Amino acid sequence: MGYRVKDTSHRPLIPILKGDYERVLQMLEGYDAVEDTPWYMIYRELDRLIPGSKFIHTIRDEESWYRSVSRHIGHLRNPMHEWIYGRGKGLPKDHPENTISVFRKHNEEVLEYFRDRPDDLLVVDFTKGAGWDELCTFLDHPIPGEPFPHANRYDTQKSPSRLDQGKGFKYWRKQFKYQVKIKFIDWRGLW
Repeated sequence: MGYRVKDTSHRPLIPILKGDYERVLQMLEGYDAVEDTPWYMIYRELDRLIPGSKFIHTIRDEESWYRSVSRHIGHLRNPMHEWIYGRGKGLPKDHPENTISVFRKHNEEVLEYFRDRPDDLLVVDFTKGAGWDELCTFLDHPIPGEPFPHANRYDTQKSPSRLDQGKGFKYWRKQFKYQVKIKFIDWRGLW
């Protein structure tokens, strides 16, 4: 659709934990939109700091979502997930009830926050066939002449989960880096 989108990033976590939203906004310079972690967690702050913004809240069946997030995160504990799911609960596969509770609470809070502002929030379930029509109508954007993309589809034949993949150098490097960052955040008392 031509938007410059900032996707998931671990860099803003410490500024977010410090409440340094000036730094967070600097990280977003040059982008038209954000998606994924940590952005969905700070929707209130982004709404306040970027007046006139529109928000798209994707929903889906909670069990399907839980299987997906557990598979995606696997065994790799990282500071972002410790922040989202609670210190010591950053591995969804080990804490299903907590993970689903966080999911439910987030969904409820988003809907409540935008309760009186229906023009600012689109709630959409792409797993049930939503696509260009809903998205483009909400954004007042022409419908592209191509099929709606779906890049996050799990194919059991072609995509082994992180749980099943070998733990090579890249995995262990991330594991070490994330543990150091978690300890640093603990030490600074930023949780």
